[in-house]
Amino acid sequence: MSYFVKEIFYSLQGEGFHTGRPAVFCRFTGCNLWSGKDTDRQSAVCKFCDTDFIGTAGPGGGKFATGKELVKRIAALWPSKNDGLSRPFVVCTGGEPLLQMDSELITTLHQENFSVAVETNGTVLPPSGIDWLCVSPKAGADLAVRSGQELKLVFPQAGIDPEQFVSLDFRHFFLQPMAGPDLEKNTRLAVEYILAHPQWRLSLQIHKILQIP
Repeated sequence: MSYFVKEIFYSLQGEGFHTGRPAVFCRFTGCNLWSGKDTDRQSAVCKFCDTDFIGTAGPGGGKFATGKELVKRIAALWPSKNDGLSRPFVVCTGGEPLLQMDSELITTLHQENFSVAVETNGTVLPPSGIDWLCVSPKAGADLAVRSGQELKLVFPQAGIDPEQFVSLDFRHFFLQPMAGPDLEKNTRLAVEYILAHPQWRLSLQIHKILQIP
């Protein structure tokens, strides 16, 4: 199987449970909820996405003929002078990474000792072996993935009530204020909701605050 990747880079995880953790990010091309083109945004299921996942021309991106070839590119970005205590960590994201990820790729990452995290919209069932599954439900999309390590809901979304997810089989529940012109208002609403519903925690996009990749 070939893999189409927009970009691969090394940075800090900027949101959710692993905020602040060094990671190699592998951003797969393509999504099933939006084409990525602004001309299609109003007809998209997810209208608020601000990520560029079109094509393969980003830093480190390309078409990879095998999982081994892709993992070689990912592993090359992890610091060679590892302290031996920190397991290499890769975050597979998109777009929608589960449109392309398979057991071969996950196995090959594990052979290089990587802990594998996936950030998904939850509409595609994952292959086995993922170490950390973060599901971010989107209004208007059927949620197929109903268990994992982390549920991270962009908030607020018309047509979604956070309470509809709290009975699902996740260890951690996060609200992340929707970015854009109403970010300040959305952050206030998220804080108010979490204070009234303490099962939830706040996720902020610190990579945007710090202006890092």
